[in-house]
Amino acid sequence: MNNKIGLGTAAIGRPTYINLKRETEKDKTFSLVAFRQEGMAVLNTAYDQGVRYFDTAPGYGMAEQMLIDWVMKKEDAAIEVATKWGYTYVADFNLNATEHEVKEHSLQKLNEQWEQSKQLLPHLRVYQIHSATFETGVLKNEAILNRLAELKEQHNLLIGLTTTGANQVEVLKEAIEIELDGKQLFDVFQVTYNIFDQSLAEIADKFSNQNKKLVIKEALANGRIFPNDKYPNYATTYRLLSRLVEKYKVGIDAIALRFCVDSVSIDKVLSGASNEQHLSDNLRAQDFRLEEKDITALKKLAISPAQYWQERKQLNWN
Repeated sequence: MNNKIGLGTAAIGRPTYINLKRETEKDKTFSLVAFRQEGMAVLNTAYDQGVRYFDTAPGYGMAEQMLIDWVMKKEDAAIEVATKWGYTYVADFNLNATEHEVKEHSLQKLNEQWEQSKQLLPHLRVYQIHSATFETGVLKNEAILNRLAELKEQHNLLIGLTTTGANQVEVLKEAIEIELDGKQLFDVFQVTYNIFDQSLAEIADKFSNQNKKLVIKEALANGRIFPNDKYPNYATTYRLLSRLVEKYKVGIDAIALRFCVDSVSIDKVLSGASNEQHLSDNLRAQDFRLEEKDITALKKLAISPAQYWQERKQLNWN
């Protein structure tokens, strides 16, 4: 049974995502029915290969509803689901949409999205603020924090948040200190961490020491770990990854995911696979461990969070 890799469902719930387009992907006429069938196939493949942790959100198109339908049929108490509130999907599955999602950290949006998300119970274990930032003021909104504490108590949930942006470490430091009635509110922190943005490493021990769960997202850096002529600055990275691919006989994606598992103390790292083959390739990360010298070499590839997030802002929805 695979214990460290979970499945993030953004890529199976909506047809576009912020990513580098792979040359192997061919454009085709979009069918909503076929897209849902492929998404369900990915869920089943993940389950068959040992995945039991699934991460979703209302902002991921049809993903949350797909999971609601899927877990009801599975009836397996071992399945754990994490979902989020705060983003609304607005592209209506239009591949050419100019706006894909709208962010709103209000009590009204929390209560509205909870009404659907609660259908994931009893498999729902983690309820998260989707992309908590200082700008929205969500971490100082007492009405929202109290409502999350109420849901935590009523449904025995772990309360979490996801972070994004160059200052995600500062957001994490503030969030872990939030207490209500003398008890810390947040239990789970879903954080961007990968070969390029390793800023989490500086505070990861603080979370493990307090028995908090770290869940890693964007382990593949939105596709930037794969050799691309647009990034000559990563030539050294690509050469090292190529050597490790030969050494461990797996794909670059498995190397990147394994780095997350072996370099910091985490609970889960999410695969964001959009199809069954990519998922199977990702899951090969559970078949080996990186040698210490290779972990050390990969750690030297880190860039500044400011550079990482500036590059990410320039990526398109594909």
